[in-house]
Amino acid sequence: MTAPLLEMHGIVKQFPGVRALDGVDLDVRAGEVHCLLGQNGAGKSTLIKVLAGAHQPDGGRISWRGEAVQLGNPQTALSLGIATIYQELDLVPGLTVADNVFLGRERSRFGIARPASANKAAAELLARLGHPEIRPTTEVGSLPAASQQMVSMARALSQDARLIVMDEPSAVLDNEEVERLFGVIRDLTRDDVAVVYISHRLEEIREIGDRITVLKDGRTVATGLPARETPTRKVIELMTGRDIEYVFPPRRPVPEAEPLLEVEGLGLHGTFSGVSFTVRPGEVVGLAGLVGSGRSEILETVYGARRATAGTVQVAGRRLRPGDVGASVAAGVGLAPEERKSQGLLLGESVARNISISSLARFARGGFVARAAEKAAANEQVRALEVRPQDVEREVRTLSGGNQQKVVLARWLLRDCRVLLLDEPTRGVDVGARSEIYNLVRGLADRGVAVVVVSSEIPEVLGLADRVLVVAEGRVLASEPADALDEHRVLDLVMEGTGHRGAPIPATTHEGDVA
Repeated sequence: MTAPLLEMHGIVKQFPGVRALDGVDLDVRAGEVHCLLGQNGAGKSTLIKVLAGAHQPDGGRISWRGEAVQLGNPQTALSLGIATIYQELDLVPGLTVADNVFLGRERSRFGIARPASANKAAAELLARLGHPEIRPTTEVGSLPAASQQMVSMARALSQDARLIVMDEPSAVLDNEEVERLFGVIRDLTRDDVAVVYISHRLEEIREIGDRITVLKDGRTVATGLPARETPTRKVIELMTGRDIEYVFPPRRPVPEAEPLLEVEGLGLHGTFSGVSFTVRPGEVVGLAGLVGSGRSEILETVYGARRATAGTVQVAGRRLRPGDVGASVAAGVGLAPEERKSQGLLLGESVARNISISSLARFARGGFVARAAEKAAANEQVRALEVRPQDVEREVRTLSGGNQQKVVLARWLLRDCRVLLLDEPTRGVDVGARSEIYNLVRGLADRGVAVVVVSSEIPEVLGLADRVLVVAEGRVLASEPADALDEHRVLDLVMEGTGHRGAPIPATTHEGDVA
């Protein structure tokens, strides 16, 4: 057997009050995809920062190609051939694509910059990644998140790396882009480049991975497991320390009641049209479809973040003004957006302020915010939702993805919202926290909240929702009870509806009713 390209043995990293890594072991072979798994807070991010030279370990040893090394800074790691693509992309928005690809390694001759050479090389790298449409002269800040991910990938390839660390690379990619990414990874491994791949999507691990290392509470609990042969249940048990028998909470019968949310003939020019559905108190309705089908735009239009060009939205019989978020919030509508960090959270503010931000009038005293009352209310929500750590003064940016999502939900719980719109509620959330969020959503429904969920993962929609709307090309194709559908049937409906611009298929809203 070939000697490992990288060996990390007994790695320890201590922060004030926290032992983030407590003797972690990892070995990676040339030409393999080694998947690093663990719940949020398990130590994955700290470990890859040690590998990237961004953190210095307090104990343990690192070997590269059989020789002991000290990765004193990121430049040392890069010089050895170790490149890291972080989940939070470290790009400079005001620079061009080519400038970002070669940042710090500007292509020059005799000390004179050669932008044409850099542009050509960047274009070749992006073509290799399957994205020739990304222009090297485009300002990176103007690109969508998926394209920025490709720019970060191009930078790693440009460094002639022998080991590339990819931290949640698929989080902002659609299914087609993920397949392109996997193609690039397979090309890299054929050239003996090693990849350390971090993802919360266990189905991706089985498809692209060779071996698995699992971290829990800063320790290695398993390493070298075969990615395709290790049962998913076993991986979950290792990550969580417990057997998750039921990922989704049991459904309860939806109480007979008048609809709380009524959407009729809703349209947004050029995006979707003729969308009609209702949601009763205590009901979870899921929107299933492919990326680009209009699902997120429907939620944003219902919420008022986009101004509808047709149709109406009513909450408890009261018609909402199109494009008026304030009116929606006042009527009891809350939205947890897809881009949690950029759209749903004030990352530099405390947990308490992020929870209270939509309810500040409740804490206003003579033109000032009563901090003690605000903090007490936030503490109550943090305890109820088991946000970890239970410190409402902590900056929300320091929390894991699952706990950040809980903070967003806590905001609307404090607001006593009656209609909750959830866009990709478990994106970037580990398997244990997913189960907790599913239980929170079901608990809200049991309290009489009307919930609408959008997810790119069809099994998630089917497992969480009571009723599912299948959406394609801006139209609702069908509405069925979740237990009457499976993933194949949903995909069949989507394929049938794709490319067909005729009249919408009538969507049954409740048994016997037609929207």
